[in-house]
Amino acid sequence: MLDLTRYSAIIFDMDGTLIDSMGAHIQAWRMACEHFGYPFDADYMHGLGGVPTKQTVVLLNQKFELDYSPDEVAEKKRECWLSLNDTPKIIESTCSVLKHYHGLIKMGIGTGAERKHAIDLLEKTGLSQLVTTLVTASDVSQGKPHPETFLSVAKLLGALPSECVVFEDTQIGYEAATRAGMDCILVQNGQIDLNGQTLLSA
Repeated sequence: MLDLTRYSAIIFDMDGTLIDSMGAHIQAWRMACEHFGYPFDADYMHGLGGVPTKQTVVLLNQKFELDYSPDEVAEKKRECWLSLNDTPKIIESTCSVLKHYHGLIKMGIGTGAERKHAIDLLEKTGLSQLVTTLVTASDVSQGKPHPETFLSVAKLLGALPSECVVFEDTQIGYEAATRAGMDCILVQNGQIDLNGQTLLSA
């Protein structure tokens, strides 16, 4: 087991880090993009993992010089997600860390998902019983890569940023964690990438 005892708090991203839901999210984005006429690039959309849905629409509008309503596109993407009726699965490598340190180190989740969606996924996977501290896109004014999400989790946990380590699966999430002054361990294809760990200088 990865030794994280030097930290006072562990913060997890959700989609793609604790829960294997990125594939369904990408498929929902494909359907929404096709509906509105956005060119679809799976790699680009995966790179935006962790960015709140409405902000993703803003970025798509900028990239493709379109002007669709973020609310309208976000709602369509939500409808597409629900139509897939995806059964969420946990990612064993990170959930084993969560379970190992449960009750030993403070833990929270910082996600770019909307609160209702996040709670639904956490309840379906049973993770809501293990992690009660949750910050979502609904709770912050600036989503990832801004550090507000992770700083908010740390504040709720009563931990200094320098005492926290974040598990993330995207470069945008990694940037948010490091901008928050936290160490970050990347999760690649469901596996913890120890080479991706960044130890910030004191």
